[in-house]
Amino acid sequence: MADSHTARLCVEIIHSNFGPLTAKIASVLLVRGRLPLPQLTRFTALRPRTVRACILVLVQHNIIWHVLSDEGEMFEVNIDECLMRLRFGKFIYKSEELFGKPAAEVVQVILDHGKLKMPDIMALLGIYDGKGIIAYTQAIHKLVSGHYLKPSTTLSHISPCDKRIQYEAEEKRKISGFPTAKELRQAKEVAEARLKREEEEAEKIGLKRKAKDQSGRSAKRKASESEESVDDAVYFRVNYERFNVHLRNGLIVAAVKERFNHQAALVIRAAMKVTEQSQLSVSEVRSEPISVANIMTQLPEDEDLGKGLAHSSKKTSNATCIKDYLGMLSSADNPTAAGRESSFVSFGTSKVQVEFEVVGRRLRRRLVESVAREKHGVEGVRILRLLSDTGKMDEKQISKIVMMAPKDVRPLLAALASDSLISTQEVPKSADRNPTRTFYLWYVDHNKAHLAILGNVFKTLYNISMRRRAQREVPEVAAVLEKCERTDVSQDESLLTRMEKDILKEWKEKQLKLTGLEARVEESVFVLRDLRVLASNDN
Repeated sequence: MADSHTARLCVEIIHSNFGPLTAKIASVLLVRGRLPLPQLTRFTALRPRTVRACILVLVQHNIIWHVLSDEGEMFEVNIDECLMRLRFGKFIYKSEELFGKPAAEVVQVILDHGKLKMPDIMALLGIYDGKGIIAYTQAIHKLVSGHYLKPSTTLSHISPCDKRIQYEAEEKRKISGFPTAKELRQAKEVAEARLKREEEEAEKIGLKRKAKDQSGRSAKRKASESEESVDDAVYFRVNYERFNVHLRNGLIVAAVKERFNHQAALVIRAAMKVTEQSQLSVSEVRSEPISVANIMTQLPEDEDLGKGLAHSSKKTSNATCIKDYLGMLSSADNPTAAGRESSFVSFGTSKVQVEFEVVGRRLRRRLVESVAREKHGVEGVRILRLLSDTGKMDEKQISKIVMMAPKDVRPLLAALASDSLISTQEVPKSADRNPTRTFYLWYVDHNKAHLAILGNVFKTLYNISMRRRAQREVPEVAAVLEKCERTDVSQDESLLTRMEKDILKEWKEKQLKLTGLEARVEESVFVLRDLRVLASNDN
């Protein structure tokens, strides 16, 4: 089950996309956990036919998992899938940027319908002419071969946690006698490997090989070459993880540009673009090793990289400039632990690797420090950085190092602890654990701080969504929007009065501002939640 802030946000997302009935079903599942259909019908107080219809809609859009158990068919909300709907606009924009407008329209129609076959996609897009069919077929092929679309199979509707538990139980049954800790660990590793292997095999069924006869120069000679085509019998859905990789790379480029300059951002973008095809998940620790020559091929020929550097000679080759930028990005002038933590790439003698884990850790730390600065000022950030770098310390040590009076440090530590940005560790002097004979050490629990900030971010996103709904339900605005849905008005806006046009314009401006705010806040969710796989070494 999800926490209260996450549950409220998911219910509001489902309400805005599918209506109040599906939102009521999602609310019951989020509060009570997985349920079978009879109990779900009883708790929602809806008709069984309505509940089944709503479940079909949510399953079609991959928001609900369903699995057969001893108690019957159980339903559970996929929270990750629900929260990912906040990024649909970014996914469509990125697909148009990568593959053009046909690919963006394909991604949009799949996001609108959950999962579709290729003939259904073409029918919904209304493409019937020859040139259009070829263009959209090529766009779908690029999306599938680039793993931006993945096949939807029966296994994708079952919770990975259920499959992991099932596979672990099967491996444990193979153990004879009382299992040791090593055997249990091996059973878990085998179950994880089996789950990963099934996911990889499921993604291979999207393309099929077809033989195509091709006429050569001689009419008698015909060569038959096999090429890949999209399987018409397979349902496809959007692979969010592939688009998240581009969002992560964009954050890294923006961080480099903020710290150095535009030319350094071009170099790091080119370095990531070389290995873009092999970057399939945001959980990757680092990119594949590449050479300086590979980076040069991805840079514009007319780009003068020397503008961002101060060289003694006027003319410097781009290869030399790239090496200088890589030295800056790898903190070559600071070969200490602190230097490695502030680097973006690892640059050896000839190979370059982008350090995703190091950059992700720094992005999370910067986000936590920004929250501390906003709520507790510069002094709060000073204490937070001290505890992050040195570990556990008592109040006297903190006061001495940050050069603040104890009477000022004590309330600041309490305020930071109330926001879960720092935590305490009790070290008793005696066995009776008397508070007067106990040391209290302060430290930063990164996971706890991230979860606390994430809860506040979810609360903010919920408030934004409620604000958007409230503005839409204003009587004057609702009347204008209802009039705009008429066929004659949608084709000719001159049928609207001047006052109605002003109301509509003001409403659109407010919606645009809320959408921009939502995108900025959701970026924090991406840093704290989607890059959480890289947070194993934060503590």
